[in-house]
Formats: sequence, C-alpha cells, structure tokens
Amino acid sequence: MSWNPQALPDLSGRTYAVTGGNAGIGYFISEQLAGAGAHVVILGRTPARLTTAADAIKNHHPHAEISTIRLDLADLESVAEAADSLNRLGRVDGLVENAGSTSPGRKRRTTRQGFELAVGTNHLGHFALTALAMPVLTASGARVVPMGSLITRLQPFDLDDLQTERKYSEFRAYAQSKHAVQSFGFELDRRLRAAGSKVTCVVAHPGFSLGSASPRRDGITDPQPLMRLFAPITQGKDRGAWPAVRAAVDPEATGGQFYGPARGGVGRPVPKTAVKVDRDPDRAARLWSLSEKLTGTTFDVH
Repeated sequence: MSWNPQALPDLSGRTYAVTGGNAGIGYFISEQLAGAGAHVVILGRTPARLTTAADAIKNHHPHAEISTIRLDLADLESVAEAADSLNRLGRVDGLVENAGSTSPGRKRRTTRQGFELAVGTNHLGHFALTALAMPVLTASGARVVPMGSLITRLQPFDLDDLQTERKYSEFRAYAQSKHAVQSFGFELDRRLRAAGSKVTCVVAHPGFSLGSASPRRDGITDPQPLMRLFAPITQGKDRGAWPAVRAAVDPEATGGQFYGPARGGVGRPVPKTAVKVDRDPDRAARLWSLSEKLTGTTFDVH
C-alpha cells in the first residue's frame, strides 16, 4: 500500500504518548497525530514549553485533544513518575520515544544517576520508561517506536564502552546512544514476539531534518527562507516526523521494521534496513542485561 504521510488514517479514540513532543521533530509528531484525531500526551521536562507546544497544536487543530506529563529522561525518579502517569491513563496505543540529547557537550557530562548524558537520556531513560509503562502498553496492545539515527552509519558501536568512559567525544557519545536505541528496539521486538505479546516495536529514524527548514510555529520553530536551497539534501522537522508517525500508526507496519526517509536523509517514509551491528541478537541481549543492571529496572516482557 502506498503511504501518504499527509493523509493519515483516522486516529479518533486512540492515545499516543510522545517523549520530547514539545519541540523539534517531536512537536511535529505530536501535531500530526493530533491532526488525525488522536489524543496526544506530550512528555517533556519544562511545563512552560509543554504548554507552548499544546497551544501551538491547538492553533492549527482547534479540536485537538492534548495533555502533558513532565518527564526528565536524565533522572530515573522522573522517569518512574512519568511511567506511573502513563499507566494511570488506562490506554496508550503508541509510545513514540523521540526525546533525546543530541548535543551532550564537548566535555563528558552525566545524568542525575551518573550515566553519560547522551546514553543515559536517549537509551537508558527510555529503556526504564518502557519497562515501567509495560502494564498500560500491554493492556492496550500498543506500538513502541524508538527513534534511531543515521549517525549509526558513521560510527561503530562499542558496547564495551557504552558510556564513553575510555574515549569521549560529543559525536561518539551521541552515536553510541543511538546504536543502543536501535539495538534495544529490535531486541524488544524479538522478546515481544517470543512472549506472544500484543505489543509491537517498530524503529524509525528522521533523516536530515533542520528546524530552520521547518514551517513556522510560534515558540517552536523559526524558519529561514534560504534553507530551501538545501532541500535536495535536508528537510524540515515536519517531514523528519514522518517515519516515526508511520511507524506508530500504519496498520500494515509489523514489529521489527525500520522506517526512514526514502532518499537516505530526505523523502517519504519507507521501510529501510538498519546497520548490521544493531540487528545482532547476541549484542542486543548483552545490552539489555547491562541496561537492567545500570537502571536497576527489571524489564519483564509478556
């Protein structure tokens, strides 16, 4: 079936939670889901920014149903509180794990629990959130959508130095975190299948997406007309949202798929193939065990 990202199926009656849904790609994921009739739950760190995002969506879709939950993925206590809030919703049809630290800094920094900032936020925070929200995800037969990145094609995955303690650079830390996100997503799918779970996991990546090439949204984006000159190689964050949205709502999507832009960094969302290292079950099982140990979270899949 040909998928039109600008004509989504009717999502009335469904609830989707989007981490980092108050800014960037996450904002446009939230806006597109809400525009198709879904109740969208935006999770983010700052209440004021959550309110700004909710207002921006309602400016474009006056009847949108939006709610917010505070979530700081760099703090496992906040993660636990957010997961509890999700479980109390009673229904979550999709959890889009979009939030993340893209620029952890030239010097190595850590989360509240002492994890390297990028992997602690992008992977370990989402790992714990997914594990703790499994009651509502399972009850809803939800779809989990971890957000990967093309950076995984530019840097190897060193699981023995997951937190870049031996060798740190901002680029390497971010790449490590996104390898972990993708590896986790495919392993989650394998475990869900083995357990006969109603939950599925579909991984996505946004391609090359810039805020300056995005449509204007007050308090969210500030487009620059000259960025249109780079259209063949980059796109706005509204289009960067397309793969995750398709992964979340396409009725024909199946667990274990990987969606990204058709032309590498740009284009319509289509099935792609992730790098081999992130599809390795043995490495993923090691990552899973390490993630449980680091977060102190037992992740039971059933």
